[in-house]
Amino acid sequence: MSLDATTLRQALWDNYQEPEGPARNARAERLFAEIEQHGDTQLLIDGLNHLMQVYNYSSEPDKMFVPFARLLRMWEQRPEDFDSQQIHSLFWKFKWVSSGMIDQPHIPLASIEKWQAEMEHRYRVAGHSERAVRQGELRIARHLGDMERAERAYGAWQAADRDDKSDCRACELRNQGSWQADRGAEADALETWRPVLEGEFSCAHEPHAVLSSSLLPLLRLGRAEEARAHHLRGYRLVRPKESMRSAVAQHVEFCALTGNEARGLEILAERPAYFTDTGEPSSLLDFLAVTALLTDRLTALGHGEQSLPGPGGRTWSARELAVHAREEALVLATRFDERNGNAHTTATVRERIDRAPLLDRLPLGVRSARPATVKPAAAVAQAPAASDLASLLAEARRLSEAQHPDALPAWAAVARVADRESSNLGERDRAEIDEHRAMDPRVPAAEAAQLFRSAADRYEAAGEPGKAAAAGARAAYAICLDERFDEAPAAVAGPVARALALHAEGSATARQAAHALLCRVRILSDSIRHAEDTGAAVTALEEAVRELLAFTEPHRTEPGVRTAVAEALSFLGNITAFRGSAEGAADLYARSAEEYVAAGRPWYAVEPESQLAGVSRHLGDLETAERASRAALEHAAHFPEPGGRARLHLQLVETLADAGKPEEAAEHALEAAHWADEAGEGTGIGAYARHKLGGFLLELQRVDESAAVLEAVLPDLTEDDHGDGMIVQTLWWLGDCLTSLGEPREAAGHWLKAADIAQGWPEQRDHAMLANLAGQALYRAELNSEAELAYQRAGELWRGLGDVHALVRTLRVRAWIAVREGQAGPEVARELMAAAAHECEQAIPSDPQGRDRLRAELADTYRQTAELIADSCEGEPGDEDPDGTARAAYEEAVSYADKAVSAFAQAGEDYTELRTKSELMAAWLEADLGRTATAEGRARGVLARYESVEEGAAPDRRKEAEAVLEYLGRA
Repeated sequence: MSLDATTLRQALWDNYQEPEGPARNARAERLFAEIEQHGDTQLLIDGLNHLMQVYNYSSEPDKMFVPFARLLRMWEQRPEDFDSQQIHSLFWKFKWVSSGMIDQPHIPLASIEKWQAEMEHRYRVAGHSERAVRQGELRIARHLGDMERAERAYGAWQAADRDDKSDCRACELRNQGSWQADRGAEADALETWRPVLEGEFSCAHEPHAVLSSSLLPLLRLGRAEEARAHHLRGYRLVRPKESMRSAVAQHVEFCALTGNEARGLEILAERPAYFTDTGEPSSLLDFLAVTALLTDRLTALGHGEQSLPGPGGRTWSARELAVHAREEALVLATRFDERNGNAHTTATVRERIDRAPLLDRLPLGVRSARPATVKPAAAVAQAPAASDLASLLAEARRLSEAQHPDALPAWAAVARVADRESSNLGERDRAEIDEHRAMDPRVPAAEAAQLFRSAADRYEAAGEPGKAAAAGARAAYAICLDERFDEAPAAVAGPVARALALHAEGSATARQAAHALLCRVRILSDSIRHAEDTGAAVTALEEAVRELLAFTEPHRTEPGVRTAVAEALSFLGNITAFRGSAEGAADLYARSAEEYVAAGRPWYAVEPESQLAGVSRHLGDLETAERASRAALEHAAHFPEPGGRARLHLQLVETLADAGKPEEAAEHALEAAHWADEAGEGTGIGAYARHKLGGFLLELQRVDESAAVLEAVLPDLTEDDHGDGMIVQTLWWLGDCLTSLGEPREAAGHWLKAADIAQGWPEQRDHAMLANLAGQALYRAELNSEAELAYQRAGELWRGLGDVHALVRTLRVRAWIAVREGQAGPEVARELMAAAAHECEQAIPSDPQGRDRLRAELADTYRQTAELIADSCEGEPGDEDPDGTARAAYEEAVSYADKAVSAFAQAGEDYTELRTKSELMAAWLEADLGRTATAEGRARGVLARYESVEEGAAPDRRKEAEAVLEYLGRA
């Protein structure tokens, strides 16, 4: 059945609201086919305009030239067929066609210049400003690399007057800033873009494009934090816009130049069609160029064989895709150059592909672990020659003596040479290699125990009995780490006794004996959780710690002894905390950290500083907690281990949050997320860090960034790993973000998901609140049936919780939903208002303390009932009310307004502003009923009430009262 013109126009409008893409274009084509059969010229013009609109904002802008040519022909033949809006649309779209042809390398340059001249002529004849003409000329000149012409066009563009054919202010500012950035005036560009970035000017594609254009200028100016924020905010905006391939390319480029290669790959993978959509070759060229940049970068980092998505629906290696993208980009650039008669495009593309990174790393807050750098095979250093072994040994021994974290890698380098050059090693050398191999945390505990025993035997053979005893004690501790808890205490007893005896006779250093004693302490500490009598085990541990401290006290100044003292104090802190003295534990942890620092070994202070931070936070001493956390982070800089750094940043995050410092907490949450990704823990502690980051960004009103972070973390959250509470909170925050961003439908979806989880919780307030929030969002989105269901659900929950106020508000909103088009209607609405009033009336007698609030709730219900009754009338009292229906409704509304005034008065002076609001409502109603004297009396009563009051709503109330008097002719 053929659709009528009204239905077809509505269908065109509905299709325009759909997301950009082939599906929207296909629907437009189907609708146009039906329009062509209709025989309505005006409708045909609308259909052609719609085709141009959807083609232009899609991956198929090349299709818009045919409908434009047809529109122009129709205009030339019968201009009277076009109404004013259609005429405006025709001339507006001239801009798209004339300069837009430059994006199609198959269109000759002469044709492009001809259309540009044609646009200039037609605009002049029609009396339009040349502003849009000169902007189009600037675009052509910039594409050609003709900077002199571009300068002239830019000046003429800026000098011409704005009119209704000029681009919107947001788009003009974007193009102005882009020109400035191209000329090297990047600070000026950012200042030009500022009104768009701050929301003063916007449109369907701004600030989307400005945010992406600002990324590299910000980085070059050293404003990396802003660049990160613009990436998070901007990519979220361009992601659903199929027509914004060039903007997406700028985000990929940003990732490639800031150490976020994995994030760039994720963006590439989200739009595989971008590799093959040929409707706009210029944006395809942008996309291919940054793909080559990104994959070249990955190859340089040693990840040339990494599998990636790419064109053709197949998997590519990074190296393959780099070659393919570069070749395709240069072939396409050559096509433009052949058309243009120069080499400008190819030179520009080559420069873009070969750009060097601007930052080694820029944490973004969204999960995308950077691939670790792998040296290409040709660059891997050859193993040192035998002649280097002596220097390697000397360096390893120096680092061991200093107890430096780099000692283990140094000994690993020695071991690699030793495996080949073993004939050059003595027993002591072999013993040290075995001992340090055993210390590698990647070595299984059982194997470590064997290596320590081998080291002990070799030390004995080398005449180093003190070192042999210490190695034997370490072997016993490795047994403990192998969870052979029953064997370890006996195994360590012999080496400890021997170390002490050797020290007494001068054959072992204090450091060697102290470390044997320390191994016994470690064994006793690790064994506690498996002891049958925990109290006795703790007592045994304390005795061992105090024996260690007593032994070391006279030798504190000897090399390496002070670190044993520090570790003993830390163990003593654990014991004190176990026995319930947090204050005592804090003091011991502080002393431990001080000893490590005094010994020149600050990297070991990280653990007691972290423990001190935790205990101090528990005690409410946030100043000490913050200071200790910062010290731990500073000292952890000596360690490359990223997981530990992530946890230290998170510990500081918690303290800063408690101290009310969300901005700095957000910075450390960002760092925590980055280091968690580096450690391969992006879905674990990394997800928690991003969850916290999203919350802080929301608190700081950085809503766009918060939404991007929370959307990114949500897929990583699982009930088993993170708990349903974190999932609900993330969904809750995300709903708040989307509400602020004007996306109520999406916000409601997240809140309903959270409500479904929370409905299983014993305490139901969160469930009720989430259902209520979902109802509010659905109401704003005008999804009336869904909003009614959400509010009904919330109301039942509030009733169960005994929250009359919240219940009443749900009933009132449901009443307003009922009078919306297609809903239950005025009678049901009045029933719901009556139910709300009944709930208040029932609750007032039983709640003496909350009586005034309930009276105010009842009064507001009366006020809204009055408003609903008056709004539900199809007309007003007067000549167009023959049966008096409207008059009766207004009279009833006045009675409810009077009830509201009376109830607000009973509620007390705190509700004066609501009372006078109801009084003025009644005045307006009575004015429409012709009750001039009564209406005047109400208005003057309000004026008298606020005669000398300026605060609060007083100015607004006086202004409205005066408006009533003016309406009555009594001003």
